[in-house]
Amino acid sequence: MRNMRPMAPPKDSVMRATRQKGQVSEGHPQCKLLIPDVHVPTSAFRLVVVHSSKMASAALSTAALWTEVNRCGQNGDYTRALKALPKILQANKEDVTALHCKIVCLIQNGTFREALNVMNMHTKVLGSELVFEKAYCEYRLNRVESSLKTIEGAPEQTDKLKELYGQVLYRLERYDECKSVYTDLIRNSQDEYEEERKTNLAAVMAALSQWEKTPLEELGLPETTYELCYNTACMLIGQGQLTAAYNKLQQAEELCRRSLADDSDITEEDIESELAVIHSQMAYVMQLQGRTDESLQLYNQVIKLKPSDVGLLAVTANNIITINKDQNVFDSKKKVKLTNAEGVEYKLAKKQLQAIEFNKALLAMYTNQADQCRKMASGLQSQNPGHPQPVLIQVAQLCREKQHSKAVELLQQFSDQHPESASGIKLTMAQLYLVQGHVTKACDVLRSIEEFKHKAGMVSALVSMYSHEEDIDGAIDVFRHAIQHYQSEQPGSTAHLALVREAANFKLKYGRKKEAITDLEQLWKQNPKDIHTLAQLISAYSLVDTDKAKSLSKHLPSADTMSFKVDVDELENSHGATYVRKKAAKVTGENLPKEEGQGDLKKKKKKKKAKLPKNCDPKATPDPERWLPMRERSYYRGKKKGKKKEQIGKGTQGATAGASSELDASKTASSPPTSPRPGSASSSVPANVVPPRQQKPASSGATRKKAQQKKKKGGKGGW
Repeated sequence: MRNMRPMAPPKDSVMRATRQKGQVSEGHPQCKLLIPDVHVPTSAFRLVVVHSSKMASAALSTAALWTEVNRCGQNGDYTRALKALPKILQANKEDVTALHCKIVCLIQNGTFREALNVMNMHTKVLGSELVFEKAYCEYRLNRVESSLKTIEGAPEQTDKLKELYGQVLYRLERYDECKSVYTDLIRNSQDEYEEERKTNLAAVMAALSQWEKTPLEELGLPETTYELCYNTACMLIGQGQLTAAYNKLQQAEELCRRSLADDSDITEEDIESELAVIHSQMAYVMQLQGRTDESLQLYNQVIKLKPSDVGLLAVTANNIITINKDQNVFDSKKKVKLTNAEGVEYKLAKKQLQAIEFNKALLAMYTNQADQCRKMASGLQSQNPGHPQPVLIQVAQLCREKQHSKAVELLQQFSDQHPESASGIKLTMAQLYLVQGHVTKACDVLRSIEEFKHKAGMVSALVSMYSHEEDIDGAIDVFRHAIQHYQSEQPGSTAHLALVREAANFKLKYGRKKEAITDLEQLWKQNPKDIHTLAQLISAYSLVDTDKAKSLSKHLPSADTMSFKVDVDELENSHGATYVRKKAAKVTGENLPKEEGQGDLKKKKKKKKAKLPKNCDPKATPDPERWLPMRERSYYRGKKKGKKKEQIGKGTQGATAGASSELDASKTASSPPTSPRPGSASSSVPANVVPPRQQKPASSGATRKKAQQKKKKGGKGGW
């Protein structure tokens, strides 16, 4: 099953054109991209003098209108200026200056569509004077391709057109060309916007590092602002330097707080809102480091702030979904709504949008929405025909439905159609074969992957699987092909010699000593001082060619050279010794050595007497069958039935055992040994004995209780 992939959030941009913070549709890494100033031309605010005497009154009114427009432009009240400009255009509909002023005012108010309509209606009058304004309106309306054509068709490439050209190239993800544009602008211009251009260049470098894995290039960019510091952190993330990136993000946070704290109009909420993208990026780094709990907590803090940047919200929500996976699905279904916000497609890069769509399909699978998952995966496959991810999602859904055979067919079909992406697909196919128990088929699939079949890990996996199937010849064949590959590509390398040694050990393990000789000879030639390899080679030759084994044994070192100077006493007394020889006790005056001939008698240990069981007679012969269970002994006769202490109900009806024994005259002490004659007076009954017919059997409390329970068995008033 495929895992969801997190991604880094996008960044708001400072829009110089509108003199306030706005939003630019840019993708990862969270870049500070800037739009050049759109200046109202100075000619629009001059006092127009009409020389015709016939139109003196009209000229005075027009001059007053121009004065109003000029004052509104200086005060930034473009809405009021737009009210005066139509009156000027009533006098002359083709007044280029008035049209220019109207277009600029519309741009400043953010009504880009209306400004573009005015330019399209007066194309013949305006000509190529407003190329920048037209390209800028198209850019802000997300018509990036049209904006590019407008810029490329301009008769002259001014600095402000180059600034906009860099923005357009960034939106089109043509990062190499964008880098060249900003490098040229920084080199050939000197004004108050140099810092913004460097920020844009850092953003482009971060995009190259993240999406195209371009190595970092030292451009000498400063880190004096939190935007520059932030983009540097994004570059480090692209290179996998997560710890350094996290430290750089902390530095960016500190710079941001310091720069915003000086402004008294900015509240703490504004500062937290500005820091949201930095915190989201920090959470992304922690997620990549495996600190998911901390990352999830920081993501949720960003979501609670409800930032205005829909791109930031979408990416943060997506990353929370990747942490949840198949757990906490209810929360994931709520978060996925944030990824569907309007305008998200203009705020993120293509790869970010693609990852979000893949994760939506996986979420549908996790929530057991099989039909929706298949529908989304099929749509993604048609949009990205060569991408393996949609196919893998479909395969995962089929596996959840236990349709492994159909999943394998789908993988095989995609592998045949797109061999350039077949590596990951075939690995998944092999895994499915193993799940079904088809080990040999899995081995065949793995050996067909040209990219991996000679890797050490792949060789190890194949040998293990062939060994499990007891196919030793197949395992040896895997070794042979791998060794031949390294022999031609990297002869004598560490990987080559390691494979040869493993092959030799494997053959010796399974008794293929004759086949192991070639590998052992190759190893010994590489290192003639390797005694272990030489010993293995001699052992292998001893079964095949004894003469060769004898000749090789001459190369073994002598016993003298192999002996090591080891202090035995020191070794035995060392910390790791398992056996320590006891030292002899010192001789004292009382313990003098005995004379010769008087050897020390070894003291014998006294044996303890065996403990006998209680009531045991030691003189009696023990029972030879005492070890057998009682039922298996020869003298076992079973338990006698019918013997009870109190036999109730025996004898005369209603009589008890105690009463019958009292009535038995033979058991009394005064009775003679013989029974008396019937009818004799000597057989008198004691006065205190109750006759049998008058006796009542004693009933216990438990018996009475059971009787009561039986009466209640029928229930309440029922049958």
